Amino acid sequence: MTTHTRNDQRFAATLADLLRHSVGVIESNQAETGAYIASPAFPVYRYCWFRDGAFIADAMSRAGRIESAERFFDWCARILTDRANTIVSQVEARRKGEAIPPNALLHCRYTLEGDEAPEEWWNFQLDGYGAWLWALGEHAARHQRPLAGYTDAVELCVRYLIAFWAEPSYDWWEENAGHQHTSTLAAIAAGLRHAATWQTIDSPLRDETADAAGEIAGEVRSRGVRDGRLTKWLDGDGIDASLVACATPFRLLAPDDPLVVETVRVIEERLRGPAGGVHRHADDSYFGGGEWPLLAAFLGWYYNDVDRSEDAHAQLAWIAAQATPNGDLPEQVGANLLVPEARETWEQRWGPVATPLLWSHAMLLTLALELEATKPPIVP
Repeated sequence: MTTHTRNDQRFAATLADLLRHSVGVIESNQAETGAYIASPAFPVYRYCWFRDGAFIADAMSRAGRIESAERFFDWCARILTDRANTIVSQVEARRKGEAIPPNALLHCRYTLEGDEAPEEWWNFQLDGYGAWLWALGEHAARHQRPLAGYTDAVELCVRYLIAFWAEPSYDWWEENAGHQHTSTLAAIAAGLRHAATWQTIDSPLRDETADAAGEIAGEVRSRGVRDGRLTKWLDGDGIDASLVACATPFRLLAPDDPLVVETVRVIEERLRGPAGGVHRHADDSYFGGGEWPLLAAFLGWYYNDVDRSEDAHAQLAWIAAQATPNGDLPEQVGANLLVPEARETWEQRWGPVATPLLWSHAMLLTLALELEATKPPIVP
C-alpha cells in the first residue's frame, strides 16, 4: 500500500466521521418547531434564518434526513401563513404605490417558536424566501414528495416576492442596505422558477411568477454586469463570493456562461485564499475578515459543475481541515484575516467566532454528496 493510498483512506475515514457529526450537529440543534438554530453557542445567532435554514434543509434532504428537512419547510410555511393578512395588505399597498417602511416587512430571522426577534436587526432581506421555495422544490423533486400542503404558504411567498423583488435590501451578509443584490436576485429567481411549475398554485399566478423570474434575469444581465463579469449589486462594480450561487446552485446563469466563468476567475484572484478558503468580499472586517468554509463549499460545488474535479476535492479537503478537534465547523477561520486588528473588537462585542455554524456543516454535507465522497443516508 502506497503512502498516497494510506492518506486517501485516512482522509475518507476522517471525512465520514465529520459528515456523521455534521448531521448530528444539525439534528441536535433543530427545535421541536422545526427551526434550525443558526449557532447554539453564539447569542445573536440563536435564531432561525430562512436563508441558512433553506441550505441546511437542502443538505439534510440530500443526506436522506427527509423528516428533518420537512419539519423546517413546515416551520417556514407557518411563518408565512401566520402573517397572511400582513402579507396581503403589504402586497396591495405596494401595488398602489404606497410607501412601506422596510422594518415593517417580513423579517429574515425568527425565534425558534416563529416570532419576530425583539432586538434591532438588519431584517429586510429577500433571498431567504426565494431560497425556501428553491429548497422546497428541490426536495419535492428529489424524493417525489407532495407539495399540496404548502399551497397557501407558497402563494403568499410568491406574491410577496413578485411585489418586492425590485426593492433594495440587505445582502446575504446583512450589509449594504439600499442596493439590489445580484445573489439575492438569483435566489428569488430560483424560487420563482420552481413555483412557476407547480400545479398546486393558481394558474394565473404561475404565469406572473414565471414572468417575474424572467424579468429578474433580464435585469441582472442588463444592470448587474461590469467588465464581462457579474457585480455584487446592480449598477455597481464590486465582487462578492456569494455571486457563485448565481450559477451554482440557483442557475440564474449556466455555470459555463462566460459571465460566470469570469466572475469565478475574479473571485479566485481576489477572494480565494492560498489553501482554498474564501473571503466574503475585499472590504470584509467582520471578526477580521476571515475565510468562510461555507463559501469554500459553494466554490467547490461550482467546480464540480464545470468538471474541475481536482479543484472541487481540494475545497472539500480544506473545509474538513477547519474542523475543531470535536468536529465542529466555524463560521469563519482566522488564519488569513483581511483586517486582523478588527477581530478583537468583534470578540469583545459578541464573543468568539460562531462555532458550530449549522450552515457550514450543511455545505460540507452538500459538497461531499455532490462529489459522491459519500452516499445517503448519512446517520449520526
